[in-house]
Amino acid sequence: MSMKKLDPYIAGMTWGWTGVRGTWGNGKAEKSMELMKQRLNVNWTAIAFGALQEHPQSTEIPYWEAPTVTDDEVIWAIRKAKSMGLKVVLKPVVNVRNGTWRAHINFFDMDVPCEPKWSEWFAAYEAFILHYAAIAEETGCELFCIGCEMVQTDRRELEWRELIAKVRNVYSGPITYNCDKYQEDHVKWWDAVDIISSSGYYPIAAWEEQLDRIEAVVKHHGKQFFFMEAGVPSRTGSEHLPNDWGLQGSPDEEVQKRYYETMFTSCDRRGWVSGFMLWDWPPRLYDLSDASANDDYCMYGKQAESVIAQYYTRKTSD
Repeated sequence: MSMKKLDPYIAGMTWGWTGVRGTWGNGKAEKSMELMKQRLNVNWTAIAFGALQEHPQSTEIPYWEAPTVTDDEVIWAIRKAKSMGLKVVLKPVVNVRNGTWRAHINFFDMDVPCEPKWSEWFAAYEAFILHYAAIAEETGCELFCIGCEMVQTDRRELEWRELIAKVRNVYSGPITYNCDKYQEDHVKWWDAVDIISSSGYYPIAAWEEQLDRIEAVVKHHGKQFFFMEAGVPSRTGSEHLPNDWGLQGSPDEEVQKRYYETMFTSCDRRGWVSGFMLWDWPPRLYDLSDASANDDYCMYGKQAESVIAQYYTRKTSD
């Protein structure tokens, strides 16, 4: 297989989450995406949205139903990003309607009569992914992400390899899988994708240690690597548990700023980190006057915004 690489440096931001029908393809969404590029100097964006299965053992993924964005909204977002000169990774994600995190979607390893099966779930997931792979091909997306943080599915190597082969029949560009934090050295099928990516929600004091661990994986496979997700809420205490969006704390821009400075400094020393698709920039932004009271991941109007803009400007002009 020829090596498909992404160039130049990925100065990226995730846009549009969670992809709720009716929130894309309008003036507010357009303004949001324009501000994302202007204020952060991004050259890439992940167009990210979710489809819902009912519960972790459900084997149906009705991606054509609300609240998932429509195909027209997805195509609008891709074309809008491209009209601004951004490269696009399309990132369809499955979520669970009852609030269970998708990492817990799981089934018995062996088929048991009258119980839901991996084969049934992967058939639904395949239909979901191939649908958007075709849209990625049609719209010329520069990268396609086949899954995000599906920790319990990661061990199903054969099914993932079969899915990747089918995606390649539909989509001609490079493919990545966004594994969860701490899982980079547990995925056994990295050879089947073009680019390794993961969610880098590591505690502020753990970056060097975690990068050492990830570096061994990247060097073993000889593949390009970037962080498909990374970021932290602007909230007291979040720098120690950046993946916990429900953590109790008061709004704190300094926490977010310091986290980004630390993460960028650590990753800057590792030539194999090809960039970031930071988390995240919503399709409807809060008012700029409310930035200091906002304690979520978005950095619009917060101290971290200029840290990101300056870093991305430097990395893309090197």
